[in-house]
Amino acid sequence: MDFYALLGISRAASADQIERAYRRLARRYHPGINPGDRVAEEMFRQIQLAYETLGHTEYRQDYDRGVTRTRVTEVHTSVSFEGLDSGMRAEGPLAATFSELFADVFHDAAQQGAAPQRGAALEATAEVSFKDAVRGGQVTLSIMRQQRCATCAGDGRVTRSSVQCPACGGHGDRRWARGHLVFTKPCDACDATGRLTREPCANCRGVGIAPRSEVVTMALPPGMETGARIAVPGRGHAGARGGPAGDLYVTIDVAVHPFFRREGRDLHLLLPVAIHEAALGARVDVPTLDETTVRLRIPAGTPSGHRLRLKGHGVPSPVPDDVDGAGDLVVEIQIVLPPVKDERSRELLREFGRLNTVNVRAQRFGSPQDA
Repeated sequence: MDFYALLGISRAASADQIERAYRRLARRYHPGINPGDRVAEEMFRQIQLAYETLGHTEYRQDYDRGVTRTRVTEVHTSVSFEGLDSGMRAEGPLAATFSELFADVFHDAAQQGAAPQRGAALEATAEVSFKDAVRGGQVTLSIMRQQRCATCAGDGRVTRSSVQCPACGGHGDRRWARGHLVFTKPCDACDATGRLTREPCANCRGVGIAPRSEVVTMALPPGMETGARIAVPGRGHAGARGGPAGDLYVTIDVAVHPFFRREGRDLHLLLPVAIHEAALGARVDVPTLDETTVRLRIPAGTPSGHRLRLKGHGVPSPVPDDVDGAGDLVVEIQIVLPPVKDERSRELLREFGRLNTVNVRAQRFGSPQDA
């Protein structure tokens, strides 16, 4: 038997021409369209064998050399086909045609029963105080998230009085035709029982989740900086149809402190110092981030802009109980001139200038003769 002649094509026919010829003849001789016609059934088998051979490049090359070989694979599906030959092969080139012919069936069968889905992640921003960011603490924020529906407990359906299933008419399966072929599959609306005992939840419209405002309190580890993110597992949006909830990701925004600023693990503080304290030396109280004070010795002759360090009064170490790993408090001296309110004060300053005739500008920039 000449497979080319059987399909009505030339030996130089392309793959598309082979497929079109097969489709035309398969529809004409299919046993479902010609029930009880043994001649049409045998013709369909021959057409199928010809297409399986010529539609596969390697098989076609063998056939042109005089060697014929075929592959036979059974198709298994949960959807039944009435009036369709169950021994029909669907391997190789035939598979594409078969899937196109019954695309609606497979798509519909795949949609039976929506599976639970994991909830989406939720993003939020929390503004925290400078002190809490450095020392650690707690942060509370209000979020709007999709939560498991309280009416249906996340199932998406609620119990109702039993009624006949309108989708299948009480039969438990659904039947539909495509051309001369009739398909049957279990009814997913009633779980193939023919009766409806549950219905979609009106509160969540069948998805099992509903929006709800919620207050979340979470621990804030010490040493946080602006832009840092904290993950809170399971506090994102609830999953659809009973699926697990996603995670909540909180981005930290640290508020500006009126006195302190941060550089790495060190805290910086600009400390006002009177002129006599800087000139003669002094011991002054320096505020800390913990709202206490620490005693600082200012050496005599300390200039404005000079920096002194208070060890261990900066940002804590990320390792618990690691005191040595904590940062420092860097104190920058800022000499503040006192207001001159009376003549006596002015006279004292003039006297001071006469007693100290050092040219401070020459010390900094050099004398004009040196330029």
